[in-house]
Amino acid sequence: MVMPSTWSAPEVHFWAGRYPGSVGQLMSPGGWRMPKPWLPYALDNGAWGAHLNRRLWDAALWQDHLRRASLSGYEPLWAVVPDVVGDRDATKERWLEYLSEVTRYGWAPAFAAQDGMAFDDVPDAAAVVFLGGSTEWKLKGIRPWCAAFPGRVHVARVNTYARLRLCAGAGAVSCDGTGWGRSDSRQKAGLYQFIEEEWNENQVMDSAGI
Repeated sequence: MVMPSTWSAPEVHFWAGRYPGSVGQLMSPGGWRMPKPWLPYALDNGAWGAHLNRRLWDAALWQDHLRRASLSGYEPLWAVVPDVVGDRDATKERWLEYLSEVTRYGWAPAFAAQDGMAFDDVPDAAAVVFLGGSTEWKLKGIRPWCAAFPGRVHVARVNTYARLRLCAGAGAVSCDGTGWGRSDSRQKAGLYQFIEEEWNENQVMDSAGI
């Protein structure tokens, strides 16, 4: 599943309707939009945006994000427990501190894997492994992490056709990106091509009983 982040243009809803189950949405704190029944969604925690803009992560904003989701009537696929970008130890500390904020709603918690982590760092309670960290570390880790956690890996910041193909080939169950909503026609064309190819391939496999 491809999950455009912070982008809710009409074409996203069109793709979700035309290719059911292929398109979702990753919602970030401060960018809440009422979920739609045809568009599955997951909850980000805002750590990457804070890191990118060199500001402190806002726990209260994230908690309000969870509250809004709980009141919406639409359950998210999962929610990313707060992390610290690129910091293994601080991310593990935040998991212990904030896990209950997600599980008290009955949602599946996602653990954000960071630079320097090993497979053993993933907590037993993590339903989803959210592959984040620096771009270089993440790209090198897509195949081994997907192999280690089959059917459980979501890859963050995937904005090109080549990276979408890499994720799909490795077995990632989903990925997100913000670049598709930034008026880059090449990125958007690559996204549409990928969604259509994946849909057509899955239809052929289904018809063949594979």
